[in-house]
Amino acid sequence: QVQLVESGGGLVQAGGSLRLSCAASGRTFSTYAMGWFRQTPGKERELVATINVGARTDYGDGVKGRFTITRDNAKNTVYLQMNNLRPEDAAVYYCRARILSRHTWGQGTQVTVSS
Repeated sequence: QVQLVESGGGLVQAGGSLRLSCAASGRTFSTYAMGWFRQTPGKERELVATINVGARTDYGDGVKGRFTITRDNAKNTVYLQMNNLRPEDAAVYYCRARILSRHTWGQGTQVTVSS
């Protein structure tokens, strides 16, 4: 089973940028659909962006035009480039790997945006 480790979170000023990384173990990374989700206290986890095995992408409404998800199958890594960050983007960001109905989550990385 794949294991995921996120990195790249931190504190950034509004308008700034961060790039999150999610490194996956195993040799079957290219067969997984990957995604980024985020969660704040008291709220449900929400979709940020997904990328399927064919590199087709999809984004949550609140991040379109500001965030970009990419994957590097040679490095077993998926990235989330976040530009023009807003205070409402602050959350714990989670990486998810999906194959059929099986989901695997990372431990999350905190993103804090100061106004």
